[in-house]
Amino acid sequence: MNLPKSLLNDLKRHGYEFTENGLFVPRANVMIGGIMTFEHVRGGELIEVEHAHNIVTNQGLNHILDVVLHGTTAVSPWYIAPFEGNYTPLATDTAANITANSTECTAYDEATRVEYNEAAASSQSTTNSANKATFTFNATKTIYGAFLASASAKSATTGTLLAAVKAGTSKAVVSADQLLITYTISATST
Repeated sequence: MNLPKSLLNDLKRHGYEFTENGLFVPRANVMIGGIMTFEHVRGGELIEVEHAHNIVTNQGLNHILDVVLHGTTAVSPWYIAPFEGNYTPLATDTAANITANSTECTAYDEATRVEYNEAAASSQSTTNSANKATFTFNATKTIYGAFLASASAKSATTGTLLAAVKAGTSKAVVSADQLLITYTISATST
C-alpha cells in the first residue's frame, strides 16, 4: 500500500481527530471510518435496519500502522461480537477490556464470535455485505452494539480490537431472532 508520506507522518504523530463519521486527518484531508448495519429478523421477517457510524480504536489504528509500515503480520480472520451493555465505545478501548466494558453478549447459537468475511477492497472500501455476520439468539436480550476483534472465542480478552459501535437504538431480541451485522470500512480523500 502506497500512502503519501505526509499522511503517514500525521498518523504517526497522532495528527488526527475522531469525528462522528470516523478518523479525520486534516493536513492530508483523509477520512477513515466505518458503518455497521444491523438487520433484526424475527420469524423470517425483517423488522428493523439501522446504520451506525463506528469508531476505529487506538489499538486498531496502531495495528493498521504496524501492518502497513512496520511489517507486522495482518490479522485474518476478524470476528464480530454483539454487546448487551448500554455502553458507548471509546477510542481507548482494547481487546482486553471491551468484553467487560460493553458486556459482550454470548447468548447466541454460534459457537464463537462470528467471522467477518470481507471482500477485497474496492473503491477504497471493504465490506462483508455478501456474507453478513449472522447471530441466532437463544435468550431474550437487549443488544446495544457490536465490535470487531481478532479473537474468535466468546468473551475473549486477547488480541486486537479494531472497531466498535453503539447503535442509535437498542435491539430487543428474543430466542430464535437473528441479528445480521454488516461492517463496511472506507478510507477516502476528502
